[in-house]
Amino acid sequence: MLLLAMETQAPQLKYCLYARKSSESDERQAMSIDSQLTEMRALAVNEGLNVVCELQESHSAKDSGKRPVYNQMLAGIANDDYNAVLTWAPDRLSRNAGDLGSVVDLMDQHKLLHIRTYSQTFTNSPNEKFLLMILCSQAKLENDNKSINVKRGIRMKCEMGWRPGVAPLGYMNRAFAGVNDIILDPDRAELITEAFQKAGYERWSGRRIKAWLDEQGFTNRSGKPISVSQILVILMTPFYYGKFQYPEAPDAPWYTGAHKPLISKELFDLVQETRGVYKGVWGSKTFAFRGMLKCGQCDADITAQDKFKLLKSGDTKRFVYYNCTRRKDPDCKEKYVNEEKLCELLQAFIEQHHQKMAIEEKLRAKVDKHFYVTKTLLNHYKIDRDLDNPFVEYSRYILASGTEGDRIRFASGIKTKLQIRHGELEFYA
Repeated sequence: MLLLAMETQAPQLKYCLYARKSSESDERQAMSIDSQLTEMRALAVNEGLNVVCELQESHSAKDSGKRPVYNQMLAGIANDDYNAVLTWAPDRLSRNAGDLGSVVDLMDQHKLLHIRTYSQTFTNSPNEKFLLMILCSQAKLENDNKSINVKRGIRMKCEMGWRPGVAPLGYMNRAFAGVNDIILDPDRAELITEAFQKAGYERWSGRRIKAWLDEQGFTNRSGKPISVSQILVILMTPFYYGKFQYPEAPDAPWYTGAHKPLISKELFDLVQETRGVYKGVWGSKTFAFRGMLKCGQCDADITAQDKFKLLKSGDTKRFVYYNCTRRKDPDCKEKYVNEEKLCELLQAFIEQHHQKMAIEEKLRAKVDKHFYVTKTLLNHYKIDRDLDNPFVEYSRYILASGTEGDRIRFASGIKTKLQIRHGELEFYA
């Protein structure tokens, strides 16, 4: 009789109290972590629950396996540190199918025996597990629906003519009587219009416009003078003549704004023509060596620009030039260097300093493969030639004969930062 009682005695429940709150907007109304802990501690005292640990985190539960503290809790259950969970509601545990599956698997393995929430209890019985899965799946459905509703709301706002996000300089976001719109900034709008006129009709450069705006006391919303790059962004923004694209991507739709334009479409087109070409999405151009170089005279970044020349044959030739951005010193004396000359400088630098340069593993694999193929071909055709260092051999091939894509991948694989000073390459100090 005693043996039968021991066999039927339920195992002792050891609870882990888990509290979670997401910082995302879809859970701003959820109970705070401190409130969850207070309520669940009181419940544990009232019902005599044996709480052996407490875990808490601020993290979204929309993506599976991304919560470190939640994963710690699952590991504790798997290691038999505790066999029950005390939490405010089922959606504190899971809002996605992956995390829900982990919980159900532990219940099926008889590792997780009991889940206690403020108003419900879940055990390993089929009906209660089914109810748990329904409640957590409902939380996932709410997340998915919110995402769809947010995208629908943004699209409707665009179709009404109101661009989402912070309005460009020269405009202000306004919330009035429950309606959000965009109005002219009385302190900046006229100066923005004049800047377009000076760029289009008088062909002023970005630096000249910046100097003039500084004299007028023009600042950004942080109260600081705007940079040349910000001015160039303004001059390329169609929002000022009444059109906008959302999101800013090549295949994204265009919308007619309900805001008051600051300039005409004709003036905007004239500004683009005076700047040389219609440029694409900001940052869409790639230049092979831009990210790896610094200016040795003022420590600013090295940027790049391309120019096109119409040849007598009717063909167009592209020239790429690298120069200091002059963001730290507008009067920096470092001269530009064209890409062909830069390739020669880089090749000479690698031949002299390759032993001190660090490269990524992906680039190392390409270097080794190229060296192996070259050596095999030389042996096959019985060509007697001594090969240099594998990195040197590969750099000669890429810098002399590689495509633009080859050069981009080559430069991105070099971890060592370089600087250019007085037209020569050096290690970045």
